[in-house]
Amino acid sequence: MASNYDYDLIVIGSGPGGYVAAIRGAQLNLKTALIERERLGGVCLNWGCIPKKALIKSAEVLDTLRQAQEFGFSFENLQVDYGAAVERSLQIVERQTKGVGFLMRKNKIDLIEGHARFTDAHSVQVSAGPLNPDAETRTVSARNFVVATGARARDLPGIAADGKRILQYRHAIRLTDIPASLLVVGAGPIGMELSHIYATYGAQVTIVEMMDQALPLEDADVAQEVVRAFQRRGMTVLTSSRTEGFEVGERSVTVTVKNLNDESAQTLEVEKVLLAVGITPNTEDVGLDAAGVERNGEGYIEIDEYMRTSSDSIYAIGDCTGKMALAHVASAQAIVAAERIAGQATMPIPAERYIFMPRCTFCAPQVASLGLTEAEAREAGYAVNVSKFPFMPNGAAQAQGARVGFVKIVADQRYGEILGAHIVGPNATELLPEISLAQMMELTPVEIAHNVHAHPTLAEVVMEAAHGVEGLPIHM
Repeated sequence: MASNYDYDLIVIGSGPGGYVAAIRGAQLNLKTALIERERLGGVCLNWGCIPKKALIKSAEVLDTLRQAQEFGFSFENLQVDYGAAVERSLQIVERQTKGVGFLMRKNKIDLIEGHARFTDAHSVQVSAGPLNPDAETRTVSARNFVVATGARARDLPGIAADGKRILQYRHAIRLTDIPASLLVVGAGPIGMELSHIYATYGAQVTIVEMMDQALPLEDADVAQEVVRAFQRRGMTVLTSSRTEGFEVGERSVTVTVKNLNDESAQTLEVEKVLLAVGITPNTEDVGLDAAGVERNGEGYIEIDEYMRTSSDSIYAIGDCTGKMALAHVASAQAIVAAERIAGQATMPIPAERYIFMPRCTFCAPQVASLGLTEAEAREAGYAVNVSKFPFMPNGAAQAQGARVGFVKIVADQRYGEILGAHIVGPNATELLPEISLAQMMELTPVEIAHNVHAHPTLAEVVMEAAHGVEGLPIHM
C-alpha cells in the first residue's frame, strides 16, 4: 500500500501516544514504522507514570506497616530500604519496556532508532540519537506521519536543574537515598505525588505554589482535603507563594520564599529542591517548519478534532499538542489519528471534550476528577445541584482503615447533566470511570443512583453521592 513511499505511516515518538498509534495503524493494515531517539515507552513508562506508581505502592505498604497495630499486628525494628523500592520500580519499567518491544514485533512495526527531523511533509531525516551515537543518517518517507514527541520538564528562570541539589522529575524518580529535607516548587500532580513519596520515607517536605490553592486545577474542596492530610503528616504547604532566590551550596540550597498576599518573605535551607513547574513541548528540533506544521506561541502543535495539523499528511498527539498532558489522553488521541489515517470511521475529540477527560493524582489521599469544578460551573452560569458524600460512613472504607475523603458531583439543575465529578480518598482513580462513562453517555446522577452497587464496596460512595444530587442520600 505504501507505493512511492517507504511507509504508509511513520510515528515519531514511542510514548503511550506514539506506540498506541503505531499499533492501531498496523492493525488497520498500514505499513508502519516507529522512530524513537531514547527508550521505548517514552517518559511515562521510563521516567513518569510507571516508576512513580511503583514507588507510590511502596509508600502505601510502608504507611500500612506503620498502622499495623490497628489491624492486629505488632513488630519491632522495621527496616526501610528506599533503594530497594527504586530497584523494584526499575524492574517493572524494564518488563514494561520489553512488553512494548514485543508488541512492535507482534504487529510487524519497524523500529527505527534515532532523532527524526522533517525535510518536507512526507520525509524525515533520522540521525544518531542517545542510544545509537554512531548511527549513520538516513532518510525515510511516509504517506502520513503522527508526531508524538512529548514534552519535557520546564526549568525556572535563572535556576537550572543539576541533578544534585536542584532536581527535575527525571532525577527525582531515580534517587536511591531520601533527602532529609526537600522543597518542592509546584503543587500540581507531579509535585504532590513526589512530595507524598518522599514524606512517607521520612523527608521533611515543604511545597511552594504560586496559585491560591494546591492542585490548582482541582475543585477547592478537594485541594483543601489533600492539604489537610499532608499537614497532618508534617508537610508544609505554602500557597500564594513563590521562590525568589536560590543559593546552591555544597550540602544544601538556601531558598527565599515570598508570600504574594502580604509581600512577606522567609528563608529556607533544604538539602534538595525539586522543580515541578510544568512542561515545555519537544517541538523545536523536529523540522516542523519544513513540513508546514503550525505551532502556537508556546510551541505546541495546533491540531483539529481528528489530530490533523496544518499539514494534511501530518497528525500530532499527546503532550506536544498542549491539550492535556496525560498518558491516557495521548492514547485516546492516538487511536483517533490512526483510524482517521486508515480511512476508518472514528469518534473525534473536539476541543470542548478535553475538560471531561479523567484527571488523576496518585498521592495519599488519591484525587480523581473530570469536568468543571463547582466554582467553574457557577462562573459559567449554570444553576447547579451539588452533592458531597464522605467515605467515613462507608463500611468498606472503615474495613480498610480509609476514612478520609469524599465523592462530589456537580450537576446541572435543569437537565441533570453531569458537569463535574471530584473524588478524593481511597481508590479514587479506580472509582472515577463509572462517572466518566455516565457523563459520556449523557446519563444523569439518577441513573447512577439506581444502578445497583455491590456491598460492601467503596463504589457505594459514588452511588450515595448520586442519590445526594436529588437530596436523598441513604446513609447520611
